[in-house]
Amino acid sequence: MSMKIAYLTGEYPRATDTFIQREVAGLREAGVMVETCSIRRTGPEHHVGEEQRQEAARTFHVLEAAKNPLRLAGAHLGWIARRPGRWLRALALAGRTAPGGLRAWLYHMIYFAEGGVLARHMAREGVTHLHNHIAKSSCTVAMLASEISGIPYSFTLHGPDIFFEPIHWRLDEKIRRAVFVSCISEFCRSQAMAFSDTDQWDKLHIVHCGVDPARYAPAPRARGHQVLFVGRLAAVKGLPVLFEALEHLRHETLSLAIIGDGPDRAALERMARDKGIDQQVDFMGYRSQSEVAAMLAETDLLVLPSFAEGLPVVLMEALAAGVPVVTTQIAGIPELVEHGVNGYLCPPGDELALAHAIEAVLDDPETAEAMGAEGRETVRHDFDSRIEAARLAALFAAYSTPGAPRPPKRPEPLS
Repeated sequence: MSMKIAYLTGEYPRATDTFIQREVAGLREAGVMVETCSIRRTGPEHHVGEEQRQEAARTFHVLEAAKNPLRLAGAHLGWIARRPGRWLRALALAGRTAPGGLRAWLYHMIYFAEGGVLARHMAREGVTHLHNHIAKSSCTVAMLASEISGIPYSFTLHGPDIFFEPIHWRLDEKIRRAVFVSCISEFCRSQAMAFSDTDQWDKLHIVHCGVDPARYAPAPRARGHQVLFVGRLAAVKGLPVLFEALEHLRHETLSLAIIGDGPDRAALERMARDKGIDQQVDFMGYRSQSEVAAMLAETDLLVLPSFAEGLPVVLMEALAAGVPVVTTQIAGIPELVEHGVNGYLCPPGDELALAHAIEAVLDDPETAEAMGAEGRETVRHDFDSRIEAARLAALFAAYSTPGAPRPPKRPEPLS
């Protein structure tokens, strides 16, 4: 492909968003030139592995550049001199899309300042299309940078949090101005449809986040009642419900490994002690992709008792490793996990249903193995990161060709 993509997100790369890094790698493999951009510079604690450190070194950091007075003034004065009309329209757009209140307006002026810096960087790098991943503040910057520069933009829409405040984040305006939107699931697309006009629906496409199935090859397991959780330690992930389920189970040999970190870690550690299950629970902190893959090769079951999700990549990783999953019947999860086939779906917040599902997997190794095999096929067929990146590349190609018909809802991969 002759086009060069600027790929923007709020923080890149970081340990909790390795799926974004995989998508960038997949786009490059598909022949797309990708210039990675991040609003903020991630700290070294988020770089678990050499590949993340290399990505961090080659990424343009928007806020860092905007904090330099000379670079900030040079960018905006340059746009005022070259394209005053666009600059003024972008400034008006920033003000018009700000939620009520002075604080929100000031934030939008910061986004506008960042947009001008990003616009100049894209122009200097010969970027022909801007793509944003996750549609909150970084997408606001992308929308404004697009208006300033005239470079078209698109974005990947996840959820769940943006669907709690779609008006605050002006999802309607972002969809209207984008040349296309990549939705990670049918559920996600339906929410985008709910907050956009009907004439925008045919540019709402489905491109899954994905994993590399080869990284998660199935392995023989000793079946020692080893349960794994991978995710951010925050209320939305439902870990207190999992702890209550463990109280009901009381398997002497059951152990729970928790990979991840977050604001609720200290409270969760206290909760485990108070419930008397702290000897069964191992808080492991962040781990690299390779370390997560190694843990999946040793575990019997992955549990994700979340209250709100998009379509969790960690479930794809587990299924790719041949590990059955127990999770909640919310959002896009049923598009990946089929109840009784490659895992079990439970009502969110129901510790008894969660306990019964965990017990059903751990007490029936034959069924667990069959579920794992089904799950791996699901991922290979619909959630391979290289194939999904090639679908996104196909959208870039189609929308950069004047007069080309719009691709179908689920685009074919770029060959």
